[in-house]
Amino acid sequence: MSDAQPATPRPASTVLLLRDAPAGPEIFMVVRHRAIEFAAGALVFPGGRVEPADAEIAAGLAGAADPLGAFRVAAVRETFEECGLLLARTLGGVPLDPAQGAAVGAAHREALNAGARGFAALLQAEGLVPDVGALVPFAHWVTPADLPKRFDTRFFLAPAPMGHAAAHDGREAVDSIWIPPAQALAEADAGQHTLLFPTRMNLARLAGAADVAAAMATAAARPVVTVQPSIETDAEGRKVLRIPLEAGYGGPLFPAGTRAM
Repeated sequence: MSDAQPATPRPASTVLLLRDAPAGPEIFMVVRHRAIEFAAGALVFPGGRVEPADAEIAAGLAGAADPLGAFRVAAVRETFEECGLLLARTLGGVPLDPAQGAAVGAAHREALNAGARGFAALLQAEGLVPDVGALVPFAHWVTPADLPKRFDTRFFLAPAPMGHAAAHDGREAVDSIWIPPAQALAEADAGQHTLLFPTRMNLARLAGAADVAAAMATAAARPVVTVQPSIETDAEGRKVLRIPLEAGYGGPLFPAGTRAM
């Protein structure tokens, strides 16, 4: 038995970007590049690591005492990097219209993704602040302690800005879709997509929402319970994952499946 200490989870943010459609809410998802280190080839929500610069930006915002401030800024940044949608307002508090959003994307997104420009520089150049108030905390997942690469991930819901176009970045993500949560689950069950366990669980929690407003209201009213899955063996010898019942995913035990979390 190894005496090695568990890897320290890296802080990360993930965004469940929603829009209303005739058949119900749709969520924006991207297909991860197969050559990248984490979740290669999987259908995922946009997101990534919290960077030190995110905390610096959060410290300068109204409500800077928010313990999730850096996570919220990272969520806004990652949404722009991976989707091209900038959840931001002018210094006067006005949301970006579609033309403004497209112009900011054309001017800054490529440089930001290439590491040639920081997010703070983008905001300063355009006179913008992250619209952190658009994000509603939805879930909190921590990678199991026995895995070598671990993340401490905050999931946020956010309504997609009306009229703004979303598109994958072509770097970490090679494809993107707007899809009803129930359809994403059904297509994964049919072998058309690979879903990580947290992605599957969070899609299932959204699948019954009547519209975006209902999904946001439900999330705002539900306490966020931290989930760190543990693997067990049930009475029939099958590997299962245990998560807290209080987290609101419909049960404490689920088939282990792929342990890529």
